[in-house]
Amino acid sequence: MKSGYEFMRESRKKAEAEELMKKRLVEWRKQHTVERIEKPTKIDRARSLGYKAKPGFVVVRVKVRKGGRKRPRYHRGRKPSKAGMVHFTPKQSLQAIAEQKAARKFPNLEVLNSYLVAEDGTTKFFEVIMVDPQNPHIKNDPKINWICEPQHRRRAFRGLTAVGKKARGLK
Repeated sequence: MKSGYEFMRESRKKAEAEELMKKRLVEWRKQHTVERIEKPTKIDRARSLGYKAKPGFVVVRVKVRKGGRKRPRYHRGRKPSKAGMVHFTPKQSLQAIAEQKAARKFPNLEVLNSYLVAEDGTTKFFEVIMVDPQNPHIKNDPKINWICEPQHRRRAFRGLTAVGKKARGLK
């Protein structure tokens, strides 16, 4: 017997869902790089990563450009191949970069986890689940109050999230 979340996963693969996602992508491209949203787009994925619909949990959509870093062009004499413009790839995944962007935008929140929502030719969109460690609902919940401890501050920048651990070769 299938759960409700399995039906949600299957419904996202249908043609109507793809058309809806295309319309959403047009809107999302016009929005800011880091945008706070009311509720997760993929509720099943968010809940599997620890999201709860209660005070203290915040969901943020982050837009990240695909590909490596573009360096500014030099305007002094040199051979074009030695200008150092290409092949600058980050050591972290785009998802880890998205988590860090969200953590910079909301310095009072901690990154719990993140997942890919959609992508187009030039951009990837991630949803980052963030937790407010000062919120009393979080402090009193024994399943999530570990994030209130001082050793979990600025997790995204120290590679302590799931994606960060993967980049460090720990998963």
